[in-house]
Amino acid sequence: MLKLDRYDIAILQILAREGRITKSRLAEAIHLSISPAWERVRRLEEGGIIRGYRAEFDWVGAVDISHIIVEVTLSRHTAYDLHRFETRMCSAPEVVQCYATGGGIDYIVHTVTRNVDDYQRFIDAMLLDDLGIERYFTYVVTKMVKQVTCNVPEWIALD
Repeated sequence: MLKLDRYDIAILQILAREGRITKSRLAEAIHLSISPAWERVRRLEEGGIIRGYRAEFDWVGAVDISHIIVEVTLSRHTAYDLHRFETRMCSAPEVVQCYATGGGIDYIVHTVTRNVDDYQRFIDAMLLDDLGIERYFTYVVTKMVKQVTCNVPEWIALD
């Protein structure tokens, strides 16, 4: 695990907001010269803290899509069953996030499809794949209240 200092945290906060910031503007914002600032960025990349850079999209203005959240409970919990389900989730283009959870359900799955009909075809295919799904509950997202694609929590302690 990398030890982060205030400069590293500042870099992460800035890159979370402005992924395309220039080297010189980044260095100026954290009060370092360009070389040390960029060395820190490379260290954060090589250490796996910065996993990549990507564009953020707002599809609402371009296409109609449906966000659907699914609670999934499996009938069995062997390593094989969990692995099979997770592998299927990772390969499904409809799945944008999948969380293994503790408690009353096994997984929370966030899907994005063109419409509810496409979602239902996806679920039907999963059931036909015999993934060991005991039950599932579907929740259609009616409004996105908050979406954070990348942030640095304010509570991260600095030593």
